[in-house]
Amino acid sequence: MAEPQRPRESADGPAPAKLALRDQILTARNRLTVAELGAAGTAIAGHLLAEPEVRRAATVAAYVSTASEPGTGILLDALAEAGTRVLLPVLLPDDDLDWAVYQGRSALLPARRGILEPAGRRLGVDAIATADVVLVPGLAVSREGMRLGRGGGSYDRALARVPVGTFTCVLLHDGEVGRDVPVAPHDRRVLAAVTPGGITRFRPGPG
Repeated sequence: MAEPQRPRESADGPAPAKLALRDQILTARNRLTVAELGAAGTAIAGHLLAEPEVRRAATVAAYVSTASEPGTGILLDALAEAGTRVLLPVLLPDDDLDWAVYQGRSALLPARRGILEPAGRRLGVDAIATADVVLVPGLAVSREGMRLGRGGGSYDRALARVPVGTFTCVLLHDGEVGRDVPVAPHDRRVLAAVTPGGITRFRPGPG
């Protein structure tokens, strides 16, 4: 799910550096073919489904991929078929995220900003706190686990509601892990990143 835009940080903050890094990564992603995106999604699904936290999870918060993000369709279907309760985000007018249960691809509806959202009962913004695993989109992640999003702030707000110690993981392409990500006060850390090449775990810390 692509994040909406919001006002940038102040000119003396990390905004210009974040913008430059976003442009660099999006340019590289736009060169990927449909076949490459599909292969990335397949590999990432395999890695995540083999992780102990994911195998044990009763509820997983995830998202529907868009554009040049690694595909999540295979992963969502595999989790649902295994009996895992999958929560997907619903973008609210203030750019916060509500949540609803994934009920299959046929129950996904077009929404704002070209994304797909789940049909069905909305569970509230705090529903993400019930997830045993939280999978989020991003553009890059630092060596410390600081995630670079698209600037909307939706997932920073959502991650702030996730209990400490929950397995939080950003889905990325190879080459997007270990980048020098500028950090703003609202940015939230993740515990891991997964790419087609495998899973990288970060030491827990504040943020």
